[in-house]
Order: sequence, then structure tokens, then C-alpha cells
Amino acid sequence: MRGVFSKVPLYWGLAILLFMLMFPFVNDTRSTLILLTQIFIFAIFAMSFDILLGYTGIVSFGHCMFFGIGAYSTAIIFNKLDATMPNFLIGLLIGIFLSALVSYLIGLLSLRLKSHFYAMLTLAVSQLFLVLAEKWRGLTHGGDGFTFSVPDIFKDRTSFYYITLISMAIVFILLKLITELSTGRVLKAISQNEDRAEALGYKTLHYKLIASVTAGVAASFSGALYAISLRFINTNVFSIEVTLDALLMTMIGGLGTLAGAIAGAGIIEFLRHYLSELAMTYPIFERWTIILGILYIVVLLGFPSGLAGVIKRLTLRNGRKGRKNREAGRAA
Repeated sequence: MRGVFSKVPLYWGLAILLFMLMFPFVNDTRSTLILLTQIFIFAIFAMSFDILLGYTGIVSFGHCMFFGIGAYSTAIIFNKLDATMPNFLIGLLIGIFLSALVSYLIGLLSLRLKSHFYAMLTLAVSQLFLVLAEKWRGLTHGGDGFTFSVPDIFKDRTSFYYITLISMAIVFILLKLITELSTGRVLKAISQNEDRAEALGYKTLHYKLIASVTAGVAASFSGALYAISLRFINTNVFSIEVTLDALLMTMIGGLGTLAGAIAGAGIIEFLRHYLSELAMTYPIFERWTIILGILYIVVLLGFPSGLAGVIKRLTLRNGRKGRKNREAGRAA
């Protein structure tokens, strides 16, 4: 277990987790808890996307479909049946099963091929799900969406805060285990040079399918939590903007770093929340999505390795300076 977390300062992670656990006792403002809850949910979604793009080098333009499948599975179950925890588990399992099946089939059809085929196929299938959700009004109520009840434990914002926080921590640990063990090393090798990985005897399709299914399942779980947080669902969960949000979060945090995906989710959700609030007072911020677009361009051009890359460079630079100072002191 020690080797698994050797690249992540465990004490920092535990310190941040402890702070988040204590936070509601310091500030239990409804708006703040809702914001942090959204950050935890989208952090799970961003980590799922990072498994594809950051660790395996697979580009997906339709990752929102798994998010939407999880959201609609849970919402429909609550809408058709009673709002109980057993029904929540049923909806969650249905969403996970469907996401795993769809991601496996799409991967089987397209991951044998190189280049952009997976990206295009995921985009096409996600748009099919969007059309299906809009047209199947008897089940989904179309673009109008519908509200639904949730179990009492989810209604309390503090309780739901802790549920999403613990869920994020568990998903992070599970994904970290996958990426730091032998499977993760093969995924990294595939992202760097797939032909060489094949030459070494690895069945790259097998490992890419593992990444695809893992990412789909995690995204479905985040979608279920998102639907519960709103207690409302419509076809927006299948829009490409959801995928672009995940892309922006992972790029800002740093590709191939699960902690970076969490940080990216926090930055984007924080900006979205406060820019929306500023728009109520200052009309110039009504087009706050343009600001996010500019931020994306700045990150791509100036910080391609994201926040994690910047921190790594600063750490290495400080380490070199420290060694030089120690050597100079010994020489003196």
C-alpha cells in the first residue's frame, strides 16, 4: 500500500480530507455546502475522464453519455418507485451496468482502430442518447425534465455533503490503486507508445477496454449523485458541454494526475459559481462562459501540463536550489 501512494504526499491528502470533514462545523452556509458538494461530484467525473485521456491517451467527446445514463437511471427509478435507499441502490446499479455495457461495446468497436475513431463514435452515441432522452417523453419528459423525491438522508445538505465527500475519497483511492499497480503502468505505456507496448507482448485492446469501462462506471456514479443533488433531471446531462467541462477540469489540474482532476474541478466550479453571482450585479459577467473559454486557451498555451505540472516544476526547482545551498555550505 505504501508503494501505491508513494507519489502522493499522503499527509497532505489526509490533512485536506480532515479539513473537509470538519468544514461543516466551521461554516454550514447552505450555498457553500452546495458548492462544495458540486465540486466533489464533478471531481469524480473529472477523475473518470482523466483515466481515459490522462492515463491512457484516449480522447472521448461523448463522456457525458455515461454521466447522463447514471443520472437518468437514478432519477427514473425515484420517479417511478418510492424514494428509498434500496431503490437508490437499484437505480445506481442499473446506471453502472448500462454504462459498463455501453463503454465496453463502444470500446470493442472502436479501440482496435487508431486515431480519432473512439472520439467520433462516443460523440455520435452520446448524441443518440440525447435524442432518445428528448423523444421518449413518456419516460424522460423530454427537454422539460422532471423533479423527483429522494430519501431523507439526501435531503439534508450536511449529510449529502459528507456522502459526496466520502464517495470522492473512495473513488480516488480505487482509481489510484488501478493506476499505480501493473494495469496503470501498462496504460501509461499505451498512452506514450502503443506500438511499443504491443511489441512487448501486452494486449493493448484489453487494457484500453479496462480503462473505458472503469471511466464509464465512475462517470455513471457521479451522474447519479448529480441528479440527487438537484432532485431534477433533463436532457442537459447529455450535452457536449458536460464533456467539455470534464476536459477543462483535467487540463487545468494536469493530465494523468487524479489529484489534479480534483483541483481542476474545484477551480472550475468555484469560478462558475462566483462568476454567475457577479453577473447579477455586473452585466459584463453575464457571458461568464467566455471567461472559462479564455482560461482554457491560456492553460493550453501557457501551462500545458496544468496545475500539477507547475507545482512539480516549482518543487524540482526548489529541490535543486536546496541541494546547491547544501553543497555550497559543505564546500565552505
